[in-house]
Amino acid sequence: MRPPEAGHALPDWPAGLFPPELGTARGHLTDHLLRQIGPDGALRDPCGSRVLESALLLALLDRTGTPSDFGAARSRLVRFLRHPRRHGSRWDEIFSATVLGKQTRSAPAHGAADDFIARAPQFTAPRKRLLFQAIFVMLGSEPSSSGCELFPPRGLHPWASMQVTATKVVLVDAAARAELIGSEDIALLLSTQRPGEVWEGNLLIHLLVLHALSRLPGNVITVMDGIRTVLLHQRDDGGVPFVTDTDTWTAVTAGLALCNAGAPRGSLDRIAQHVLRLQHPSGGWSYTDHARLADTDCTTVALEFLHVSNPHAYRTPVQRGIQALLSVRGGDGGFPTYADTPSEACMTAAVINVLAAQGSRYQLIMDEGMTFLACSQRPDGSFPPGWSDSRLHTLFRAHLATRLFTAGRAPVVRERIVRLVRSSQNDDGGWGKGDGTPSDAISTAYGLIVAAGLPDHLPAVRAVEYLLSQQNSDGKIEAPPDMVGPRPLPYHVPLLSDAFSLLSLGHLTRRITPDKPAVPGQPHTSPDLERHLT
Repeated sequence: MRPPEAGHALPDWPAGLFPPELGTARGHLTDHLLRQIGPDGALRDPCGSRVLESALLLALLDRTGTPSDFGAARSRLVRFLRHPRRHGSRWDEIFSATVLGKQTRSAPAHGAADDFIARAPQFTAPRKRLLFQAIFVMLGSEPSSSGCELFPPRGLHPWASMQVTATKVVLVDAAARAELIGSEDIALLLSTQRPGEVWEGNLLIHLLVLHALSRLPGNVITVMDGIRTVLLHQRDDGGVPFVTDTDTWTAVTAGLALCNAGAPRGSLDRIAQHVLRLQHPSGGWSYTDHARLADTDCTTVALEFLHVSNPHAYRTPVQRGIQALLSVRGGDGGFPTYADTPSEACMTAAVINVLAAQGSRYQLIMDEGMTFLACSQRPDGSFPPGWSDSRLHTLFRAHLATRLFTAGRAPVVRERIVRLVRSSQNDDGGWGKGDGTPSDAISTAYGLIVAAGLPDHLPAVRAVEYLLSQQNSDGKIEAPPDMVGPRPLPYHVPLLSDAFSLLSLGHLTRRITPDKPAVPGQPHTSPDLERHLT
């Protein structure tokens, strides 16, 4: 995700082409992110409440009989679910209406399941369909027929395995097929339950497991302890989040953005030392400090941050991380999110960008990755769903990967991306998550990274104008939920809109020539435009 190295071939743009407040806005955004760095180097921003987990908790409380000490928490949940949401989805409406009894409990809303499946990666479709069915059973709908007994958890990464097992237990219990629940299923579910601890930081899986265990005899105390654990994470608005946090992902993304904004070395070093402490023995990183399952997404950005921050000092951990990435490489030349899962376009582009910093050492692997990326691209230039609710996320990462190739299939991939990004820019200068959707700041930040690599300046100028219009007086950038999990359900970590916005401005300002020479040694917080564009 890092900007290109110095000496790029594209022409510079005069600063006068851009809004005069760009430098000040960038400085305020940088300062805002710097204020989020804790003494330990972490940038912590809890995940916001989400309807699905809140509805599942309410249904669980009602199923188990709400003890008196849970009464206040239940009332807050109900208020959260009844409150209209500015960025709510169709699924949010259906989930809340079902658990609150505002719609029929005979079946999910027509077409919702198909829409849910269509917006998830194709290889996840069978288990996503079962998950969707199980959610509505948990929320009080009548069960529908399913083939859950034909979907064993073997060959899945740990999170998916736990999700599938909980889903199976719920569905076969609802279908009165208890003989299909084995002792190994029960043991797997119980292995996640420790009072006060959310397994892998994933509250959705924690709630799915509790719903499954509540249908099995002998688990009353375990379920009550599990509910108390969930309530430790009930937010001020009364809702419950998808995950406890994404603090590692937030730290590496913000760290990379701050590197390219010229943040003070001391701040960057604190973030880097924090990130190094979180590196797994395998060499990879996970999305949160609380998870053991490393993923390609977080690992690649951690490596880019460490490389940009200090390539010599962090050479050894970077090499360990690269080996962790290479160990999950697929036979098709692509890279998956998790080991032993299908390769994905966004993850493959991310790995190409990491390997490119190592010179020609991994050229063959990069070439095969680009071939996979080209085969994954759709005719309109887009790619299959990734881990963002915006299609621009994979587009910008793939576009960055293609800049490293001058021959082969990369120019065609790049041309298709550019055509789609140009054609989908809205009249207000921003981009939305998909066709016909209103502009939002984080999609616009993704689009601006692509625009910063175009020959002409106009798309970038229009994007900057929109992005700055979304900035608050404290420097923060407002944006709707963008990350998705499980795909395609979005969840919100507000700090990420700031990090990606600053990252996009870092890409842009590498192309801008100040109107007059910058004054060396002046701090990044100076409001003068030229001091932010060098």
